[in-house]
Amino acid sequence: MKYGLRIRIRRQTAIISRWLHLYLSMISFAVIFFFAATGITLNHAEWFGGHEQITHAQGMIPAVLLHESGDRQPDKLGIVELLRSKHKVHGAVSDFRVEDSQISISLKGPGYQADAFIDANTGNYDLTETRNGFVAVINDLHKGRDTGKVWSLVIDVSAILLLLVSITGLALIWFVYKRRASGLILAAAGALLCWLVYLHFVP
Repeated sequence: MKYGLRIRIRRQTAIISRWLHLYLSMISFAVIFFFAATGITLNHAEWFGGHEQITHAQGMIPAVLLHESGDRQPDKLGIVELLRSKHKVHGAVSDFRVEDSQISISLKGPGYQADAFIDANTGNYDLTETRNGFVAVINDLHKGRDTGKVWSLVIDVSAILLLLVSITGLALIWFVYKRRASGLILAAAGALLCWLVYLHFVP
């Protein structure tokens, strides 16, 4: 009776592992493809360089935004929103500095940066936008640089999916008796090879 129960549990575990491995692989297909492709573009950035585009613009910030409520502090939100609406800049504000008579603002996003330098006395500003092209965008998405909290969550979920795919794949090979030993040996050999490369070739 106990033997029959063990057989049923093993069979059910194998079925569940196969089902999970199959559908998790399909769900995470785009994720695996994206991170595999961007692994190549990151590792060989010199192959995809030369796409930087820089644009310049000038304008004037209204005095009411430079001295909010009559004090010497600028309306940070108002200034940034004015730049967004007037020049279509995007990205998150990574730096907003007020130093003597100059205000400097930096906005960053994947493969993108906008820098504005404002004369606090006159309101005149110079704006520089730097767009680094599609490859730079996907590379920053891969690294999670300047991508925000939601994309950071996407990376975490992707990592969990890949872990589950790996674990269910290992569970599957465990139930294929004729291939179990060779499969586990190959898995161990692959891990050992990576460790040896790290030890001997990584500075």
